[in-house]
Amino acid sequence: MSRILLWYRTDLRIHDHDPLHQACRSGAEVIPVYCFDPRQFGTTTFGFPKTGSFRAQFLLESLGDLKASFRRLGGDLVIRMGKPEEVLPQIAQQVQAQGIYGHREVGTEEIEVETQLEKALRDHQIPLKLFWGHTLLHPDDLPFEPRHLPEVFTRFRKQVEDSVLPRRTVMTLTQIPPLPEGLDPGSIPTLDDLGLETPQPDPRALIQFKGGETAGQERVQTYIWDQDRLRVYKETRNGMLRPEDASKFSPWLAMGCLSPRYVYEQVQQYEQERIQNQSTYWLIFELLWRDYFRLIMVKHGRKIFRPSGLQGIPIPWKEDWQRFDRWRAGSTGFPLIDANMQEIATTGLMSNRGRQNVASFLTKNLGIYWQMGAEWFESLLIDYDVCSNWGNWNYSAGV
Repeated sequence: MSRILLWYRTDLRIHDHDPLHQACRSGAEVIPVYCFDPRQFGTTTFGFPKTGSFRAQFLLESLGDLKASFRRLGGDLVIRMGKPEEVLPQIAQQVQAQGIYGHREVGTEEIEVETQLEKALRDHQIPLKLFWGHTLLHPDDLPFEPRHLPEVFTRFRKQVEDSVLPRRTVMTLTQIPPLPEGLDPGSIPTLDDLGLETPQPDPRALIQFKGGETAGQERVQTYIWDQDRLRVYKETRNGMLRPEDASKFSPWLAMGCLSPRYVYEQVQQYEQERIQNQSTYWLIFELLWRDYFRLIMVKHGRKIFRPSGLQGIPIPWKEDWQRFDRWRAGSTGFPLIDANMQEIATTGLMSNRGRQNVASFLTKNLGIYWQMGAEWFESLLIDYDVCSNWGNWNYSAGV
């Protein structure tokens, strides 16, 4: 029987997972692997921890849940410390794998890793097969190529929402073979192993986020079905305090613990069994925004990280550390800004409306480099997604 390595990154789930589904359909033994890439635990350009404690803790919890799921199915998740382009070829040779499957990423750093891995595998004649799987809509189904993506979201939405349907979720497997004899599954590191401190829960937080597919699906069940909050999502989604005001699916979507197609099918079922209204439409509308930011990254690549942004607008930004430190500490003297910045500093999350306000304050009121804010969010946010984070900061900065 052939063997396929399943390379996990920001797709930490078993449900609706095309690489896993296709590997099992081929009849191959599947060996799931996750690599802790040391580059993801370095520092950003402005010196912040690239993956801070909150985000790392959510990652470790998500991996723990995924590992437990694979063990229940009869297999295990292999954990390794090291660069994927070095670790994966070694494991592939050790188990005599016939290929490596995974999800395609679109960030510039992630694409570079894919390129280096492909190069390393070429010497061993092991193919790398990458699937698209982070969006609601598949790019092959769009009425245009990504390079012709409209520069305005509304034009994109109008072209796709009535003409393109999401593909159906793929079946979830019920069994997986045990790991080959002699292959050590490894263990999930601690925050201390990663050089990070354990974040302390803040008693003011009204919701606790736990990483993993199990917790993500529980949140969907709670918000949509048990609390019946989808009914009023459009009216309450900009609330900044109450956990039930917004779906709060974003951390699990960002880490890939939830598939957007799974969320879409839950909304469809809700519309059939309870009610179809502006709120049910609006949740899908927000999923389309996620798609749009990812496609923007595909189209523009590195431009999204430049000071002049996607539009190439030369604004004389300031690197004012004294004011920036007051902004990130939540001590500007403006209560709304400070409350939101204290929230992200103590929980690793902030409401969408809060993010808009603090980003506008940093860029429009203080005139400080917007990339400093984007990197601070990258370090802290448990729902950090390279496309949505940097796309939104481009928008807030007016570039």
